[in-house]
Amino acid sequence: MKIRNAGRTRRFALGSTVALTVAGMNAPAVLGFATDRYHQYAINRPAYKAEYGHWQTLVLPAEFRINAIHAALLRTGKVLIIAGSGNNQRNFDAGTFKSLLWDPAKNTYKPVPTPADMFCGGHTALPDGRMLVAGGTRRYEALDGAVKKAAGTMRVRNENPDAARTFPRGTVFRAPNGRAYASTAEVTVPAALKTGSGTATVVTAGETHVFAEAVADGPGSVLDSPAQYAIEGLTGADARNLYGMAERMTLEKQDFQGIRSAFEFNPDTELYEQVTDMAYARWYPTLTGLGDGRVVTVSGLDDTGRILSGNDNEIYDPASRTWSKAPDRYFPTYPSIFLTATGELFYSGSNAGYGPADKGREPGLWDLRDNSFRPVPGLRDPHLTETSSSVLLPPAQAQKVMVLGGGGVGESPLSTARTDIADLAAAAPAFTPGPDLPAGGTRYLNSVILPDDTVFTTGGSADYRGKHRSDLLKAQTYHPDTNTFSTAAEPTVGRNYHSEALLLPDGRVAVLGSDPLFDDEDGTVPGTFEQRIEIYTPPYLFHGERPQLTGAPTAARLGSTVRVATPAPDGVATAKLVRPSSVTHATDVEQRSVALDVTARAADGVSLVLPANPDLLPPGWYMLFVTDGSGTPSVARWIQVVR
Repeated sequence: MKIRNAGRTRRFALGSTVALTVAGMNAPAVLGFATDRYHQYAINRPAYKAEYGHWQTLVLPAEFRINAIHAALLRTGKVLIIAGSGNNQRNFDAGTFKSLLWDPAKNTYKPVPTPADMFCGGHTALPDGRMLVAGGTRRYEALDGAVKKAAGTMRVRNENPDAARTFPRGTVFRAPNGRAYASTAEVTVPAALKTGSGTATVVTAGETHVFAEAVADGPGSVLDSPAQYAIEGLTGADARNLYGMAERMTLEKQDFQGIRSAFEFNPDTELYEQVTDMAYARWYPTLTGLGDGRVVTVSGLDDTGRILSGNDNEIYDPASRTWSKAPDRYFPTYPSIFLTATGELFYSGSNAGYGPADKGREPGLWDLRDNSFRPVPGLRDPHLTETSSSVLLPPAQAQKVMVLGGGGVGESPLSTARTDIADLAAAAPAFTPGPDLPAGGTRYLNSVILPDDTVFTTGGSADYRGKHRSDLLKAQTYHPDTNTFSTAAEPTVGRNYHSEALLLPDGRVAVLGSDPLFDDEDGTVPGTFEQRIEIYTPPYLFHGERPQLTGAPTAARLGSTVRVATPAPDGVATAKLVRPSSVTHATDVEQRSVALDVTARAADGVSLVLPANPDLLPPGWYMLFVTDGSGTPSVARWIQVVR
């Protein structure tokens, strides 16, 4: 494998050559020895497209341009693009939060009212096709040197067992030295817990926390030792029972802070609907759908900027729109967690950015039923899993998860070309080496399952957030059957942090977003968010006529047989249900391709058998594709899988 230290990519050789009409040249390297004009001519020739595919760039009208932080394909075929404040402090301060509905089939756009800052929340599709969006941003980070007011986490305690107490934002906590600190959010502290009686009575104080910052600027409000704080305005018993505790108040870097808010996006009304808040605020959480239709959410930064400890995981029930406690388990932020066919959750080791390097990085199988965790060994470069990509390889029945690329913790310049594959169906699950990424060390790679049972991977950068102009204008396709990569046409737009890619119902791939730290080599010009969309058309759509699906049921039960209409049933080689992507930060734990058995053919259609296992085929909406013998897919039909 190769580990890259902020170097630039080198071009790599093709696995096969282009037709003679391109004079046998190394086609993706045309730019190295020919004019740009000839390059454009060459990459637009039918022979080139049929071997490498084709890119087109979509520039949105100015009024619809958006910082694509999150993207999810809905059962309507439209793409929900969420920016929230879009990693823009001015937008956050102004309360300007954005979402956009893009219809790729009609190339139309519709702004969506966005009721909270969903920037860096989590999201996943629910069984009825709604999109659950949970968490987001309550406060932007302040870097070292930019913090003007000493601040920290205030633990608010209540020793009164008879009543909870709510304190508004701006409540003042006064230190023993008289310095004042104001809360930055409303907070309710629960009543104390009283047990026993008489002389055996024990009162355990109720406790919650809130972020508090000094009323006055400057170092005079820094406190480096633990202290108890009086709550201004309280007297008598209230003053004795209610107080604050803080370890430190500092001018050190303050991280982003999360929110508790949760919403369901309704694809019919095309509006967000608020549901019950989570018990814990989250920024950078992962949401993973379960086989019973519920959703587990883990990790994130809380409403004081601290990474959640792991005893705060939650499960969402879409039937009641409420949250309940999930088993304890710590993960770094945006962990890649996949539902497996056994009902266990597989943590691949991929994650996106917060948490210590020596905690929660080991891949393994987590069983929610007994909270057991079985490590899965063999992953190479285990210290380079941040900003890596993970994908459940097709077909999902194989139960193999691939980890691709990644980098060091934080702003490390290191990246790796490593790909490893975890065989979760083995008696002793373990990783084995895959082929190195052709472009070398890569962070922020996006991976998309295609309906021909391959995985298209694109973009990324060699260094943190594309520093030193290290974006990789490369794409390739992984073939699980041969464990090899083949070369794809090169994109023209760099993609790194805050980029996404997803499969469209017509078999093309949409690629969105990118948030480079700098726009120049030397790191002196702040980066500009990439608002263009690129669409990749794979080679299989340049191979002549594609199969047709002229009819299919809109719903099917697990384990059932469905009949679909097609004018050429003998030409149907495979059928599969592809779960639509819900992706952010190169993390997409929802996409999966489940193979269907083709059991009978008639003059006007074929019969397909769905698996009965809801952990393999979780309830929800899927794209049904059929392919011919050369892998060319039909346009998808949408089917809701129900229990």
